Amino acid sequence: MFYLGGWILAPGSYPRAETYEINLPEDSLIQIINQIKLENPELSLSKKVKTPNSGNFSLLDGRKDENGYWYSIYFYYENKNQIIHTWTRPKNENSTTFAFVGINNGLTLGNWKTVNESFWWWKNKPEIEEFEARIFRLINEKIKTKHNKG
Repeated sequence: MFYLGGWILAPGSYPRAETYEINLPEDSLIQIINQIKLENPELSLSKKVKTPNSGNFSLLDGRKDENGYWYSIYFYYENKNQIIHTWTRPKNENSTTFAFVGINNGLTLGNWKTVNESFWWWKNKPEIEEFEARIFRLINEKIKTKHNKG
């Protein structure tokens, strides 16, 4: 019961995001992600998105303002026509929290599904496993390569 109550009343802006702790400064992690997106253009959200009743615009990676808490990063699953929202934030000067936040179906914003939307973990598992296989695995491989080089 305590777990259910905590899950229902979870505080914060992204209480159900799937988080990963990475032993790199945030700027280094962002550089690695940018390199992955350059090497894997199919993961980059190069298409214009829109909101209902508005024109097209680019959904860009970055902070909402210079003092923003989260650095948002967007990926794209072209075969599913889905936008993947992630963010980073520094944990300390040598460690970063990386989070998988949500999935938007289509290029019209407003069709977001929170990653851990269901209380039942097995319902969330396929989306998390796909994210880890398609994106997080590439990040880990780049980190290992970078670490082995220097």
